[in-house]
Amino acid sequence: MHKPILIGPFRQLLTMANLPLKGAIRDDQLQLIEHAGIIVENQKIKAIGNYSLLTKDALQENFEIQEIIGDFVAMPGMVDAHTHICYAGSRAGDYAMRLSGMSYLEIAAQGGGIWSTVTKTREISEEGLFLNTLKRAEILLHSGTTTVEIKSGYALNVAGELRMLEIINRVNDQLPIDIVATCLAAHMKPKDFDGTHMDYLKVLTEKLLPVIRDRKLAQRIDIFIEKSAFSASESLAYLQKAKVLGFEITIHADQFTTGGSEIACQIGALSADHLEASTEKEINLLAKSNVIPVCLSGASLGLGMPFAPARQLLDAGASLAIASDWNPGSAPMGDLLAQAAIIGAYEHLSLAETLAAITFRAAAALNLHDRGVLSEGMLADVIAFSSSDYREILYRQGKLVPKYVWKKGKKIF
Repeated sequence: MHKPILIGPFRQLLTMANLPLKGAIRDDQLQLIEHAGIIVENQKIKAIGNYSLLTKDALQENFEIQEIIGDFVAMPGMVDAHTHICYAGSRAGDYAMRLSGMSYLEIAAQGGGIWSTVTKTREISEEGLFLNTLKRAEILLHSGTTTVEIKSGYALNVAGELRMLEIINRVNDQLPIDIVATCLAAHMKPKDFDGTHMDYLKVLTEKLLPVIRDRKLAQRIDIFIEKSAFSASESLAYLQKAKVLGFEITIHADQFTTGGSEIACQIGALSADHLEASTEKEINLLAKSNVIPVCLSGASLGLGMPFAPARQLLDAGASLAIASDWNPGSAPMGDLLAQAAIIGAYEHLSLAETLAAITFRAAAALNLHDRGVLSEGMLADVIAFSSSDYREILYRQGKLVPKYVWKKGKKIF
């Protein structure tokens, strides 16, 4: 057992404590502690308060002291609740074709689209795919993301999906960042599968999901509910079987057409992600449920389409998380903080709402309730920015990056 550590002083410490999981949040509800310190013990926060007072206790108890020189603002480590960073290849060609006016179907006919990533991901060596994923996860950690969800879904066969999940777990073992693995084998029906959509989903439920469960490769199942992927009825039957097997559920919902968020509410999913096409009907359904809406502003930027109705969701009483959707096709940026600042400006979100959406509300979308808030008993996942005013974090729209990252109380850099 390591002795406790005192970290500080921070000019401001933004705790994100005592805020609601659902609905709008005003900036005056944010708890700010001036000249603050954090005592960490056994990877968790033991105490938070005035640094000078905590220093007296630290000296008496012979704690380790990590003194921070200069003006810094601390906040909880960010949580990115939706990414696809386990992949090979680039889709820069898709991007260029999309800008020239080509449709999704036309791009796919030219050899682009999800299937091009599937082909490249199947072809790359295991070590190559591991290194690709490791590098991207390191980028996230150094940008202040201390917990990230990573999906499979670019193999679309039993052996390949298992390989992807094994690699995601291997990266989790290699890095201090916490990785939550999700099986997205139901990303689309693979072109080389000889059978119907239901036949493919049957293969997944009989030959893939039980193996994932037994080998503890993932606790979460995702499916893309869309005209180009799986229908609502097909998805509901698949998700019901996944739930019987003990998996948590998340859904790619309402990206281009509606139907997915309604299934998310019906099945009791943890989250419904995308929601660009959601109407008042879907917004009200989500607000009345415990499903966390996850907005993926990176996909809107990459595809040149409207943002999800974040303001309407909050005003209706729903929760709201924001995730990067880092993927090679529609959201290659992978910068959660910049994307959160951008959608916050367009959707008129308060600073409090945007910061909640990338901390404790995002953690709730992953069913994690021990992070995203700086308070006693929570994980000591902390990031610090060189500033004397927390408002600068979003005001700088991703250009102000963390100078310090602590994961479970250990200083990463």
